[in-house]
Amino acid sequence: MSVPPVAPSAPPVADRERVERTHHGDVVVDEHEWLRDTDDPRVRALVEAENAWAAASTAHLEPLRERLFEEVKGRTQESDLSVPARDGAWWYYRRTVEGQQYGLLCRVAVEAASAVDGPDGWTPPVLPEDGSALPGEQVMLDGNVEAPRLGGEAFFALGAASVSPDGQLLAWSTDTTGDERFTLRVRDLVTGADLDVAVPGLGHGATWGSDSRTLLYSAVDEAWRPHEVRRHVVGESSPDGEGDAVVLREDDERYWLGVGRTRSGRYLVLSSGSKTTSEVWLLDAGGVDRAPGEEPLSVAGRREGVEHHVDHAVLGGHDVLLVLHDDGAPDFELAQLDPADVGEGAHERWRVIVPHEEGRRLEDVDAFAGHVALSWRREATPRVAVLRVQPDGTLGAPVEVASPTALASSGVASNPSFEAPLLRLQQTSWTTPTRVVDLDLSGGPSDGEVLLRRQTPVLGGYDAADYVEERTWATAPDGVRVPVSVVRRASVAAAGEPAPGYLYGYGSYEVSLDPWFSTSRLSMLDRGVAFAVAHVRGGGEMGRHWYDDGKLTHKRNTFTDFVAVAEHLGAAGFVDPSRLVASGGSAGGLLVGAALNLAPHLFTGVSAAVPFVDPLTTMLDESLPLTVPEQEEWGDPIRDAAAYALIKSYSPVENLPAGGSPAWGTWPRVLVTTSLHDTRVLYVEPFKWVSRMRLLSGDGAPQVLLKTEVDGGHGGRSGRYEAWRERAFEDAWALDVLGLA
Repeated sequence: MSVPPVAPSAPPVADRERVERTHHGDVVVDEHEWLRDTDDPRVRALVEAENAWAAASTAHLEPLRERLFEEVKGRTQESDLSVPARDGAWWYYRRTVEGQQYGLLCRVAVEAASAVDGPDGWTPPVLPEDGSALPGEQVMLDGNVEAPRLGGEAFFALGAASVSPDGQLLAWSTDTTGDERFTLRVRDLVTGADLDVAVPGLGHGATWGSDSRTLLYSAVDEAWRPHEVRRHVVGESSPDGEGDAVVLREDDERYWLGVGRTRSGRYLVLSSGSKTTSEVWLLDAGGVDRAPGEEPLSVAGRREGVEHHVDHAVLGGHDVLLVLHDDGAPDFELAQLDPADVGEGAHERWRVIVPHEEGRRLEDVDAFAGHVALSWRREATPRVAVLRVQPDGTLGAPVEVASPTALASSGVASNPSFEAPLLRLQQTSWTTPTRVVDLDLSGGPSDGEVLLRRQTPVLGGYDAADYVEERTWATAPDGVRVPVSVVRRASVAAAGEPAPGYLYGYGSYEVSLDPWFSTSRLSMLDRGVAFAVAHVRGGGEMGRHWYDDGKLTHKRNTFTDFVAVAEHLGAAGFVDPSRLVASGGSAGGLLVGAALNLAPHLFTGVSAAVPFVDPLTTMLDESLPLTVPEQEEWGDPIRDAAAYALIKSYSPVENLPAGGSPAWGTWPRVLVTTSLHDTRVLYVEPFKWVSRMRLLSGDGAPQVLLKTEVDGGHGGRSGRYEAWRERAFEDAWALDVLGLA
């Protein structure tokens, strides 16, 4: 009979060892730097102790956690499938099965009667209401089978999942530790057997040449940077990839290198990009009986501070390159280039199709046989516009596709076929479950119609009318208006009384927090919580300037924007100022950590997931993953004393109140989550932050908890049920902080 472990009576105390560093004449003593050594048995002991303390401190929330988990489960159609997308002779889709952690990659053959050119040939099969398999289904890959077979019982993530152009082979890759280093495999879809291929050390993707035998993939270096594109020929190359030819190598440590294939199938596209500069190469994709080319050709060279992205179109029977660029156009413009004019100075030869318009940020271009889809954002929401191919081979003016609501996100969904006469889109909002629609662009009788293929079911009687989504604006200290999204139950909004609040933010890398629907969020809303998102500078919601004004020397704007939003929500009556939880992950963890130091009195609780809270130490070590590429985002504190001083001025670890400071009297409760195998934000950062908070705050400090996934990566644990339980843990903690447990 086992004896249950004794719950700890006090939080763990990390050992302190003097480690001194000096930069630009500044001497810093870091007593918790020793935690970086994963071989030190004290590290694993501390992980276990912190997890035990977090478990003991939240044991009273177990019934609530279980209710939250069951609520999400009860709203979710667990056996379900995506809307099939046609590519050649097959319809491809993903399917989930009730009780299983991972999805299935599936396909069914296109029926001969449906294989016609018009819209009817692109109408997907009718989806079973119970989410069961389509007749004639072939399961290409089942994660529930592969995870235990490959040793991924604790963690399993799929990277590449690419079918060869002839439909006979599947290139797929997996990560079974959470470190985002994938192993490439190839499956024969005719026999179902895996070929003798297992190439380790990949980034996330792999791309087929048109010969259906040649694979191009990105390999990562020791710093986890995709630095080479390599070529693997199925049946000829060494099974482990040893000796795979290097097609292109990127030696500048600021740049990441990737490879893809144009939808037309004409080119393989190799792209290298830093935070501010990019270069694109084209490689002949080959043909059915012809291997891809071997010498990539640069489209427009590399010019510092200029980004460009390239797709291939056929206009009036002629090959055309569509170039999305920011050369003299901060919010980007779309240009057209003859393939014969590529090379140095190509920017002098391309012709603008969609000119730059301030505040309308062009983000992506997708070419099809009869139209071009242009993804852009304006007024802080993403939208899609369509340019028709005219009879004379020119492109018409862009026409924006209508969104279902004012705050809805619209984006290009899975559209694998170049010849498709329909454009598949995905739309959602804070209150609208994800909709998959097809826009008819065939030129036929139904041209221009938007065909609803599916809206994600929300079980349990969900009614969007029970909730309201709003846009409000906070004023930053420098007078800039910051957009804020707020979603509440309609009854809460109608009552006009301040509600308990949950404020989420990110604010880095030009990442935009676009409207998204969440079934787990409903549990918070139904308990009276007002959910808000701060679209702070450093993100991309308001165009390129919004990003530029929240990075490098302007980074403090990100944090003061967030504080201004918190103040605004209280002053405007959206939330009760005495009951507000702030939340963010990764760079968003830095955001809430910095805001916590600036204004601890504004928050009742702070939830930080895999938080980047020790940015100065990380940016001072170029041997760490991501440090060199990140210098264009945060600055180079090694060589630039001003950058050193700036990062130190906002780093959460560096700016905690002094021991015994009155500020600790207003310190909120804090929940920190991390993963041992995270390669993006190393576990040592949140461990140092929590240890230092405990050290400085003294005995009277509010509760600070640290929970570590020992088998997870940057996104936590794998598997949908595990993800739901992790969400339930964090939401139960927040509800407890807000007095709603």
